[in-house]
Amino acid sequence: MLVGAHVSPAGGLPNAHERGVERDCDAIQIFHQSPRAWRPTNHKDEDIARFVELREAGPPTSVVIHAVYLINSASKDPEIRKKSLISLTHALRLGDRIGADGVVVHPGSTVGEPMEESLDRVGKQLLAALADSERCPLLLEDTAGAGNTIGRSFAELYALLERTGGDDRIGFCLDSCHLLASGFDVRTAESLEAVMDDCVSTIGADRVRCIHVNDSKTALGSNVDRHAPLGQGEIGREGCAAFLSEPRFEGLPAIFEGPGLQGKGVTKEDVAVMRELREEGLASRT
Repeated sequence: MLVGAHVSPAGGLPNAHERGVERDCDAIQIFHQSPRAWRPTNHKDEDIARFVELREAGPPTSVVIHAVYLINSASKDPEIRKKSLISLTHALRLGDRIGADGVVVHPGSTVGEPMEESLDRVGKQLLAALADSERCPLLLEDTAGAGNTIGRSFAELYALLERTGGDDRIGFCLDSCHLLASGFDVRTAESLEAVMDDCVSTIGADRVRCIHVNDSKTALGSNVDRHAPLGQGEIGREGCAAFLSEPRFEGLPAIFEGPGLQGKGVTKEDVAVMRELREEGLASRT
């Protein structure tokens, strides 16, 4: 498992790698542009070349890009869909250039429109973004289930996979906090195993390609996405340890997004806690 954290690319991509080094990360996750604006960030060619050089030397050797939260590929509004497609394609093209292990994106929200029509719109957007990029995987993230969000269940995620014709570049990112909020009990190794059995039988064994290891401030089935420091929320130490040691997640980037123990961004101390929890989980499975 490639243990890591979300870090800022402020000041250039090489700085993001350096922040990963400072936190003792095997993997890092970055935004491809400001999460609060539609304007794409155009990274300098020399920054991209230097970042690739650093990543290949590593660690961290793995990088995942998180698409901005403004994207809603399900929207009925043509202007929102246009902006969403431009942003998503930008993320995938950056992923192509830096050798990213994937672009993580939230599928979107129906905004009260019929689900089937919304799924169709998302499918068309995903295919268009894939066609306008080369190789970077596109990883659909499960959601906490608030409002009209899409991706609240493995069945909804699979419905999106079907609409891309099962394209090999489509995968999934599972978030522990989102799973709990959506009603999936991931608080013990045994309950997580049952959840993953359901996941594999629905979307396949090779489609989960990244995980977000986040604790939750809110209870099972709350449909509220509120992160807590690892081991200090509703998932707890045992659940986080189980997630970090689940055999079907071996080899994947495992990203902690925060907040950390200091109440802000992820620090080296938080990544060390991830490794401690992983060891606890592995020991409990032997």
